Amino acid sequence: MLLSFLVLKPLATLALLTIPVLAQETWRFAVSGDSRNCGDIVMPAIASGVLKSGAEFYWHLGDFRAIYEFDEDMVPPAKLNLPHKGMNISTYLNAAWPDFIVHQLDPFGELPIFLGMGNHETVFPATREAWLIQFADWLENPTLRAQRLKDNPQDHKLRAYFHWVKSNVDFISLDNSSSEQFDAAQMDWLLALLQRDETNPDIKTIVVGMHAPLPGNIGHAHSMGDWPEGDKTGRQVYQRLWQLQDSAQKRIYVVASHSHFYMEDVYHTSDWKNRVLPGWIIGTAGAVRHRIPSEAGPNQKAQTGVYGYLTATVSVDGAVSFDFNKLGLEDLLTASRDKYPEALVRWCYAENKQ
Repeated sequence: MLLSFLVLKPLATLALLTIPVLAQETWRFAVSGDSRNCGDIVMPAIASGVLKSGAEFYWHLGDFRAIYEFDEDMVPPAKLNLPHKGMNISTYLNAAWPDFIVHQLDPFGELPIFLGMGNHETVFPATREAWLIQFADWLENPTLRAQRLKDNPQDHKLRAYFHWVKSNVDFISLDNSSSEQFDAAQMDWLLALLQRDETNPDIKTIVVGMHAPLPGNIGHAHSMGDWPEGDKTGRQVYQRLWQLQDSAQKRIYVVASHSHFYMEDVYHTSDWKNRVLPGWIIGTAGAVRHRIPSEAGPNQKAQTGVYGYLTATVSVDGAVSFDFNKLGLEDLLTASRDKYPEALVRWCYAENKQ
């Protein structure tokens, strides 16, 4: 009987079998930020894990190099007595961003990379304009260029903020790297984009990434609340995202770095009460590790003194689940073998922290 059924209705049967399988398909992306100090040692290990995870892209949330001081992976700590090429301030500043490209981005191979801008990208003498020129290849990649021209065929300007749509998810990368942000131009662009997303039934999910968290986060510091314009515009953005989650039934997720630890549920504070957006801090890509704010509780699952990255799994309905992937010493040693002295790798793992 079963054979007869399959012969008589093969197409219908295959359709019934295939549809549930497609409904279970998921895909992944990866994100982290703050790779200064020891990023040349940590980022290759992140790249190895991200590539093995099957992620379809990697998103860096800013702070590539320290700029205001030598990064320890370029000029090792004196106490290690390691040989290194002599480097003065001028040679360091000329080499810092190219070093980031060679040692921190190249390990990802052909995997698409999206770059956000951090506050250390505007530390004097670095400027936003210089950053746009240095990283134009990533800001003008085919995905971002196509999205920008789809939004506005007359828009030919590079910016440190941008978005792209994949499947039913709108990914929005914002620029809050300096004290005039979010400025009027970025706010106009963002609010218009969110209005389009609100009325677009094809957009189920919005993932917003930035360097500094929005105001009102756990700890109430090291966020956009630290400067007047940031506090004002950051709260406006938070409220608008909440409206999209509450009224328009969009799935909203907010990721940031800036603080050098891992933390989730970062907007579960008295500021937002019953308007809590899902939020993560993932500043664990190589920068000197920070202490955990005393306000953090069990819900935050905070970790410091660690390196790692988030992998996000996107379901067919747009729901996203985030998992923290912590790197161990062996991960760093394996990724750095024959490239960096073991003493430096061990220093980065054990001593690069407050």
